[in-house]
Amino acid sequence: MAQAVFFDLDGTLVDTAPDFHVVLNQVLAEAGRPAQSLAAVRTQVSNGARALVTLGFGLVPEDAAFPDTLDTLLNAYAARLDVDTCLFPGMAEVLARLDADGTPWGVVTNKPARFTAPVLRGLGLSERVGPVICPDDVVLRKPDPEGLLKAAAMVGVDPARCLYVGDHLRDIEAGRNAGMTTVAALFGYLDPNEDPRAWHADYYIDAADALLPLLDQDMHS
Repeated sequence: MAQAVFFDLDGTLVDTAPDFHVVLNQVLAEAGRPAQSLAAVRTQVSNGARALVTLGFGLVPEDAAFPDTLDTLLNAYAARLDVDTCLFPGMAEVLARLDADGTPWGVVTNKPARFTAPVLRGLGLSERVGPVICPDDVVLRKPDPEGLLKAAAMVGVDPARCLYVGDHLRDIEAGRNAGMTTVAALFGYLDPNEDPRAWHADYYIDAADALLPLLDQDMHS
């Protein structure tokens, strides 16, 4: 059975899209640009704020206006990190089970610490979560396994006895590169042009509480 469970943050553990949606449209309105739908925002949140700048403004990182636009968006987001953000349905039950069993759990995310820590605090998870690994804590981001290996070492669990849950190909690749059992969260922020079945995760779940029976499955030997 799983001796530790690690989660990606946006689109896996936590539904952050509603706050990103409000913030993006606020910045777009100030720039006189049309609003984006929540559905459109949801497909891009896992790709980070840069992808939202591209979605809303049609800018790419090479464009001169990109850095300032990104800063504007990030500053607006920093002021609204946990208003409508919430755990995905069923995730509270998963975390309660992990806590009850004494199974360590943590977060390995490409979201910077200055945003990750307030989100977890706002949801009342700061005192419950184990390792929280952000880009600030590693040299190489996912899909490199550095963050996952660091998290496993922090709880003293063999990576082969860990689950990693994510909603993006880079998550599954990172988990595989770390030697962990991988779970693809199909309820997350999937790109409609991607086929998650091509990621070759060990498991696929349509809802967070579908993790519960997987906690008792045999891990990789």
